[in-house]
Amino acid sequence: MTKKKKPDNIVYNIEEDKYDAALKPYGTNVGAPAIHTGHTIAWKNRNLDKVNKQFGARYHEIKAQYEAMMEQFEYNELVYGAKFNFEPIVGYTYHMYKDKHEELFLSVIAPHECNFHFVGSFRLNADLMWEKVG
Repeated sequence: MTKKKKPDNIVYNIEEDKYDAALKPYGTNVGAPAIHTGHTIAWKNRNLDKVNKQFGARYHEIKAQYEAMMEQFEYNELVYGAKFNFEPIVGYTYHMYKDKHEELFLSVIAPHECNFHFVGSFRLNADLMWEKVG
């Protein structure tokens, strides 16, 4: 059975076999206002600039976090690689020196109490990671 084609100005849904002009979200008669797409170039450029600034800011945050983590990693490598013959206590500050053979060692003696070549002071935190003090 063939169905007769409806004129172009008639809104007829072939799949549901009914007229559904009233259900459309847009005007369907000849007198309905025309649908125009706005110029979106300015909107795109404005928002693209905002998004790029957000990505840039996030990148710099991540980069700063990475650099801080690498600095902490290097301090831990330095301190854990040094000589010490005691068990460090969490929360205490220890001082690192170089001996006459240029080898690093950790001590509880403060820099003003000795004549060793002072490298830096470090504190052991609760995560058992060394933090540079001062």
